[in-house]
Amino acid sequence: MTLKARITEDMKIAMRAKDTARLSTVRLLLAAIKQREVDERRDMTDSDVAVIIDKMVKQRRDSITQFEAGKRQDLAELERAEVTVLQAYMPQQLSDVEIDAEIDAAIAATMAKGGPAGPAGMGKVMAELKPKLAGRADMTAVSAKVKAKLV
Repeated sequence: MTLKARITEDMKIAMRAKDTARLSTVRLLLAAIKQREVDERRDMTDSDVAVIIDKMVKQRRDSITQFEAGKRQDLAELERAEVTVLQAYMPQQLSDVEIDAEIDAAIAATMAKGGPAGPAGMGKVMAELKPKLAGRADMTAVSAKVKAKLV
């Protein structure tokens, strides 16, 4: 079963259970997936859906920070609940050791292809890593690790 099909099934289950909080979050996710399919005129793969979910989780975390700064704990709690629902669809996160191994392999592959060494090779290394780690690691943290290793 594809991730999109699983999300659709979960929406039906949430409807039957009258779980309004979960239902609204799943509907938002499906709307984002459908919007991207219309924009790109193609069906989304599981990795594409994972990227959409990752983006939505990041948006929710930013909102939580803003709501807490504005002393709106009620809205922050709603966002946290949405993050919990969205994270259930994310693939298993990689450990730091696994991420470091992927970074080392990507750096070696980039250098073997004749890519620039040092900070100039950052873009090529990240281009190598993004398809492998998207949805399975925080790409901002990965970028910081790559930058530290290339300096």
